[in-house]
Amino acid sequence: MKLRFMSLGSGSCGNCYYLGLDDYGILIDAGIPSKTIRATLKKEGIPFESICAVFVTHDHADHIKALGVIASKANIPVYATKETHVGINKNYCMNKPLDPMYVRYVEKGEKMTFRSFEITPFEVPHDGTDNVGYFIEVGDLKFCIATDLGHITDTVSYYVEQANHLVIEANYEEQMLYMGRYPQFLKDRVAGLTGHLSNQDTARYIAKNFNCNLKNIWLCHLSEENNHPELAYKTVQMELASYGIIAGKDVMLNVLKRATPSAMYYLD
Repeated sequence: MKLRFMSLGSGSCGNCYYLGLDDYGILIDAGIPSKTIRATLKKEGIPFESICAVFVTHDHADHIKALGVIASKANIPVYATKETHVGINKNYCMNKPLDPMYVRYVEKGEKMTFRSFEITPFEVPHDGTDNVGYFIEVGDLKFCIATDLGHITDTVSYYVEQANHLVIEANYEEQMLYMGRYPQFLKDRVAGLTGHLSNQDTARYIAKNFNCNLKNIWLCHLSEENNHPELAYKTVQMELASYGIIAGKDVMLNVLKRATPSAMYYLD
C-alpha cells in the first residue's frame, strides 16, 4: 500500500502537510490559505473533496489559520486534543469558533483508527495551549511528525525511533539566532525547552539514535530569519556522516521549504 506525503508549507508563515492513499487523505495542520491548499492539491490530481479530516498539532496561528474555512465550507472534521480545541477557538486568527459539528477529540498516547490510518498523538514540549506530534501507521508503514518542540523527551523518542519516515523540526541555526536581530526575550523563547529545535539539536539526536529502518528524513519548520535550507541539510548530513551514516545512501534526507510545496513522495 503506497502512502503519499507532501508538504504544502512548513514554517512560521504557515504549516500544512498532506498524507493520503489512492482515494482519500488527511491534512496535518492547516496554517496556509484554503485556496492555496486546494490549488496545490489540484496540481497533484488530488480532489479537495477527498480530504477527510484535519489533525492539528497545536493552536498557534501558523498551524490553524485555515481551519474555520476548511471545516465550514468543505464539511471537514478537525481533530485535536480538548485543550487545543479551546485554544483554537480563542486564537485571534479565528473569525468565529469552530462549529461543534466539526470538532473531534484525540487523546495523547491513545491510538485511534481512522479508516486505514492508525493514528497516535503524542505529547511534545512547546508553548501552545496543548501540543502533539503524530505517529501514523498504515499497514507496516510507520510515519512520524514531530514539529514545534523545544527538546526531545523520552515520549518523543519512543515514537520517533520507530518511524520509517520522519518529519522533524530543524528550526534555527544556533549562531544565527544568538547573533541575530531578535530581541533577547524572543531568542530565549525560541531556544527554550518549550520553544524549537535547532539544526544542531536535531542532527545530534538523529545521528545518535539512528534507526536502521528509517528511510526518509524531512527537516521542517525552518526559520526564515535564523536558518537556511542548505545549512540545515549540511548540519544533519555531517553529523550523520560522523556516525558512518551516509545521507542519500543509508537514508534519504530532504529539507521542506517554508512557502513552496514539496514534491509528492510515495512511501512504502
